[in-house]
Amino acid sequence: MFPMGRSYHVAIAGATGAVGIEMLRVLERRDFPVGRLTLLASARSAGMTLDFRGEPVGVAELTPDSFAGVDFALFSAGGSISKEFAPAAVRAGAVVIDNSSAFRMDPDVPLVVPEINPEAASSHRGIIANPNCTTAITLMGLWPLHRAFGVRRLWASSYQAVSGSGAKAIAELRAQVEALARGEEPPKAVYPWQIAFNVIPQVDAFLDSGYTKEEMKMENEGRKIMGLPGFRASVTCVRVPVYRAHSVAVSAEFERPVSVMEARAALESAPGLRLVDEPSRHGYPVPLHVAGQDDCEIGRIRFDCAMENGLSFWICGDQLLKGAALNAVQIAELLAVD
Repeated sequence: MFPMGRSYHVAIAGATGAVGIEMLRVLERRDFPVGRLTLLASARSAGMTLDFRGEPVGVAELTPDSFAGVDFALFSAGGSISKEFAPAAVRAGAVVIDNSSAFRMDPDVPLVVPEINPEAASSHRGIIANPNCTTAITLMGLWPLHRAFGVRRLWASSYQAVSGSGAKAIAELRAQVEALARGEEPPKAVYPWQIAFNVIPQVDAFLDSGYTKEEMKMENEGRKIMGLPGFRASVTCVRVPVYRAHSVAVSAEFERPVSVMEARAALESAPGLRLVDEPSRHGYPVPLHVAGQDDCEIGRIRFDCAMENGLSFWICGDQLLKGAALNAVQIAELLAVD
């Protein structure tokens, strides 16, 4: 898979966060040719150690001078950190693969899902952006259908796990469940409302339009990734009390007449996607089944009864993997084999 004998110096900025830890695991599991590993985080996390290939690796404080000799710098420390430190990594000669929203809509920065637009990665000028997690997971199912029928627009509702808010949100859900089981008042810090046994119809900040920033990412990022400037998406993003893996209910309208049989065939042959669609046997994707899995799962494929040339489907994917860490490492793999 990789050039014989070649190894790379890889840095992870935000190494102690939920996505950073997954990046470390994905690099190891996929046998990425890491010759040297640099783990970076905030000053308060400096001095920690994380395991990689059975050996402890120390975490250093992230500074502008952290990237000497680095080939790939995987960033998952938030947009403000990426804006501050990614240019320094590029100046040092590294290729930055950034998981934040900082550069996604920059016209000079490729926004890449390797199963959809791998060719875009080669046009980078030092930075490649990872898409929003819900967008990436949704497009894994939408792209094969677009190739078959030509997508025009979609309506979607997301059911987003707390892992999308990071390690503190995962801990908060667990603490709330435990507190409620003891009959105690649940602690609340990450979300404006209790998330345990509840759903919250807000992910990210609201815009003047009434949509949230998260909801508009599906349209804006979808246009860029698929190369469809006229693509439209109306989305409601909902936070649900699931630890890991996002789910999305989608109704999409297409340019050409649709066929459920053709749709299933297109989805079955799509890389990174498993068709799980036997509803009479309760065969459909659920987040518990895709948590920790590289592939997304798609099911409930049916004609949409409210529009012409419409299909509805349900898709689940691991937010920390295909929605973040896995996609980033896959991008590095594209460049490593060039």
